[in-house]
Amino acid sequence: MSTTTTELLKGAAELFPDEVVTRALVRHLDLPFGAGRFALVTLDNGLDHTKPTTFGPQSLANLNAAIDQVEQEALAGSIVGAGLTGKPFIFAVGADLKGVELLKKHDEALAIGKGGHDVFKRLAALAVPTFAYYNGAAMGGGVEVGLHCTYRTVSKAIPAFSLPEVFLGLVPGWGGCALLPNLIGADRAVSVIIENSLNQNRQLKGKQVFELGIADALFDGADFLEQSLLWTARVLNGTTEVVRDEIDRGEAWDAAVARGRFIADSKVHGAAPAAYRALEIIEAAKDGDLQKGFDAEDTALADLIMGGELRSGIYAFNLVQKRAKRPAGAPDKNLARPVTKVGVVGAGLMASQLALLFLRRLEVPVVLTDIDQERVDKGVGYVHAEIQKLLGKGRINQDKANRLTALVTGVLDKAEGFADADFIIEAVFEEMSVKQKVFAEVEAVAPAHAILATNTSSLSVSEMASKLQHPERVVGFHFFNPVAILPLLEIVRGEQTDDASLATAFGVARKLKKTAVLTKDAPAFVVNRILTRFMGEIQNVIDEGTPVVTAEKAIEPLGLPMSPLVLLELVGPAIGLHVSETLNRAFPERFTVSPNLAAVVKAGKRGFYVYNAENGFKPELDPEVAALLVQGDVVLTEEQVRDRVLDAVAQEIGLMLEEGVVAEAQDIDLCLITGAGWPFHLGGVTPYLDREGVSERVNGKKFLAPGVASVPA
Repeated sequence: MSTTTTELLKGAAELFPDEVVTRALVRHLDLPFGAGRFALVTLDNGLDHTKPTTFGPQSLANLNAAIDQVEQEALAGSIVGAGLTGKPFIFAVGADLKGVELLKKHDEALAIGKGGHDVFKRLAALAVPTFAYYNGAAMGGGVEVGLHCTYRTVSKAIPAFSLPEVFLGLVPGWGGCALLPNLIGADRAVSVIIENSLNQNRQLKGKQVFELGIADALFDGADFLEQSLLWTARVLNGTTEVVRDEIDRGEAWDAAVARGRFIADSKVHGAAPAAYRALEIIEAAKDGDLQKGFDAEDTALADLIMGGELRSGIYAFNLVQKRAKRPAGAPDKNLARPVTKVGVVGAGLMASQLALLFLRRLEVPVVLTDIDQERVDKGVGYVHAEIQKLLGKGRINQDKANRLTALVTGVLDKAEGFADADFIIEAVFEEMSVKQKVFAEVEAVAPAHAILATNTSSLSVSEMASKLQHPERVVGFHFFNPVAILPLLEIVRGEQTDDASLATAFGVARKLKKTAVLTKDAPAFVVNRILTRFMGEIQNVIDEGTPVVTAEKAIEPLGLPMSPLVLLELVGPAIGLHVSETLNRAFPERFTVSPNLAAVVKAGKRGFYVYNAENGFKPELDPEVAALLVQGDVVLTEEQVRDRVLDAVAQEIGLMLEEGVVAEAQDIDLCLITGAGWPFHLGGVTPYLDREGVSERVNGKKFLAPGVASVPA
């Protein structure tokens, strides 16, 4: 490693005194079949698998020192090969992002890129073959260090393998963009680096890693290292030959890069630079000049580390990985009561999805009720059918399928179903009088300790509980659709909800594996309030005269998962109208009810768009909807629309924080990421509003302190 890089890495280490340091431990063994003496390097931070191994500056220096030793042994002829593996369940999960957050200067960021390259490249330059044994979770730099080796094996038991950098706002900067396409071809590399990252950081399993050609051999987890070493011996003594597919460096390479750009455009619409920088490096790697690729990775990495998107991405990552596990304002978990049976009021699609989730996660009896036997049977039938699907896919075995099937039942009589239930959730029609009637009926038959939860999306939990004898046990428990996919659960504290009920709700949320955020009992809570203001402003500009296509395109630079009117279609225009009416009653000065949306709902239309094969199923304004629209003559540009929408969102978030709807802006962002799929490169939304100057323009101040989701001053 060059003196300059050594000094820069040393400087980076000084900036990061709290690094969890990974050691690189060298041991020697004699390979079977007389293959010779072998050096095995184990990456280990001395902690269990819940604290994955990472590469900070000192960790890179430790690996470099281990390679010094192995290099001398290889030159002396005392070893025939060297291998790299990890501690139990973990290979390595890449750069330590806590250190990246601290970097303030471009040359500090450049040192991290160059330092990683300079260390990892030495594995490829050793005088003996090198082997990476992916024994456990491998991400980012953990994947890349293995790509520098001559050969790789992978465990069938690996739960997660990925290059997630683009997802966070980076590029695979320690060899991934240059090496991977030269190993498995550009198209497969684009899938791993671009497509998987932009699909919510999709992970690969061991078998997929092998099938893609990233690994040369696949072994069971139980004796993975032993089998890998046997295979290594056979490779070294020539009895096993590793054959890899020839790389197509012609039109297929160009087509892969073009496909990557199409994916990036469809996901982030040019709003985040990371995917495009990664594609530029993949494109340039076509001629096989690895050093040129490494240099390009260094530059891209440093540029992106000093950019707002990465800081927002790390901020979002920390919210999802850390803040989500310690919900702000949650009561002492020791106050939570056990839940041994769950009741669900309603047997429609939402109620049935909830029943399935409670059944799978809690594995306790779940009973559904509804107003007639046909609906009850349909709800229970849905759950039974989903269990059979899980069995068919091999997700559960026959014994578990039988057990789960037996645990879910349906009855008409609430007294029969709920007399011994600990947690009862309603998912009935979104009408206050209906919900109050349901809760009165449930309270009359449920045990005194039972939690009464509502899945309302916008109605007052306090008002819902106001006519009960024990309003203190009513809690909002708002899921997002589809229930099985979106992680967010808004837990709403009513005016009289007590700590024990709230603690029990949070305990159930943990068992459901949901991201729970505590919210005040305010109209539409968090996500629906922000989205309704956001959508409302879009509808306002359309009603005033701006063409639908202009209003939609105005939002593309945010890189949201879908356009506003496509989202409306997913939610359902009738539900969107209902929530806007609820918020209009609460805040008439800011929330409008669009007459055009009302007309679309009255006409029974499912959305603003139609889709047909002739245009590749792209959304086109439905002619029948176009005929319904009554517009004014005020036509805004895309930039004017965007400013109005962002100003409205910034204003609403500012007011929500003043009202104490949630503890901090971080909770707003966590809700938008986990409940609405807003992208990491926005950090949810408040870092973006701060970065674009919207927060100060509207509220006179930024939402977040300097250095939070931004480069430290």
